[in-house]
Amino acid sequence: MSLVAGLDIGSTGIKVLVTTADAPDDEVLREQVPTPWAPGPDGTTDLEPIALHAALEELLRRASARLAELRPGERVDAIAATGMGESGFLVGPAGAPLAPAPAWFDPRGAEQLDRVPATIAAEFAGRCGIPLGVQVTTTKIAVRRDEGIPLAGARFSSVPEWAAHLLGGELVAERSLLGRTGLIDQDTGRAWPEMLAHLGTDESLIPPVVDAGTPSGAAGAAWVPAAFRDAVVTVAGHDHLVASAGAGVADDRYDVSLGTAEVLLRVLDTPLDLTARARLAERLINVVPHVIPGRWALVAGVKTGLLLRRALRLFGVAGTQARDALDAEVMRIDGDLPAVDVSGARNDDGALRLSVLADDAAPAAVFEAILRHSNDEIRLLIDAIDREVQPATSALLTGGWSSMRSVRRARSAVLPDLRVSEREQDTAYGAALTAARALRSTLTP
Repeated sequence: MSLVAGLDIGSTGIKVLVTTADAPDDEVLREQVPTPWAPGPDGTTDLEPIALHAALEELLRRASARLAELRPGERVDAIAATGMGESGFLVGPAGAPLAPAPAWFDPRGAEQLDRVPATIAAEFAGRCGIPLGVQVTTTKIAVRRDEGIPLAGARFSSVPEWAAHLLGGELVAERSLLGRTGLIDQDTGRAWPEMLAHLGTDESLIPPVVDAGTPSGAAGAAWVPAAFRDAVVTVAGHDHLVASAGAGVADDRYDVSLGTAEVLLRVLDTPLDLTARARLAERLINVVPHVIPGRWALVAGVKTGLLLRRALRLFGVAGTQARDALDAEVMRIDGDLPAVDVSGARNDDGALRLSVLADDAAPAAVFEAILRHSNDEIRLLIDAIDREVQPATSALLTGGWSSMRSVRRARSAVLPDLRVSEREQDTAYGAALTAARALRSTLTP
């Protein structure tokens, strides 16, 4: 019986899920290590390539050891990498990263945005389907360029694409991840020449473009442990879209993934036109290629998880037991809150700002205030989406924060007919399904 693995490189942790190819709900094992960010001054955050490599090696070493205990003699036949968008490495002509990968939430880039030509800035949202801002990959590339990193001969590789390459796969650009970079004209599906010229590079910046699940080689790198050696390697795509695909496509459903970022997603049969994309981008809503060929995704986001995580750290709440206790306290809140004002959930913000005007504003009240604030932002996003497409009639909530009753209560107040996923690793599961598809494609005559 063939085994497959989904590798999910998230903002908080890097996970691997091993399951059987023919019965993906038959979970064999899960392992996780922290994402090894390197924090800097003023909220700057980088991922060093050597740290990512070490984390992946540790993760697969652990998984290999557990597999040897659980299924002696068995090995993984295919592995698919998924993970965060926007963040990635500039890879030099010698094949090594030229600089760390900035986090998708890294705040650098305001100066570079000010220098974007007016014609490009005016066209950006409509052409690319995403709003222009510091989160966009093109801004991050401009920051590195202005730091002196040479772009001549360099190629861009998102974090999950680079992970697949580290395993032994060819360096490729998967469509859903490429669609989040600001390098592509969504109408043509090709590189946007004016943007590349502004950056000081050309189409060589983009590796060969492939659909999610396209085999890109085998896990033949020397560091890959025996249980994963020579597995078929593929890129599954952008994490939120991979989780959506893993749940099964439903055109009338909101897929809501609440991790460090919270993403509200709708699957579309056809892309919206340029003017609709521009209108949605004004509300920080994206229209990008889905991981499912021929489908598109309407993606809205808020930074709920980032704010919740910072609140837990601010109040010294660490570990499952402490978080569960806080969750119980939040559930006892009924009605109005003490005088607590919160901001920062917008997708172009992420700075937790609290205004506490009463002595009885305990951590539970602040946590609930963050949830209500993010609910308000989600309502605004839903209103904007409903003006462009038919309203959704149901919602599926996934992601690490969905295990908290207070989170589920908050989201049920704003999302229609809410259902919570029973899987603990929806994104890794979706990646495992992609690995199974890639494996089958190599076995088909």
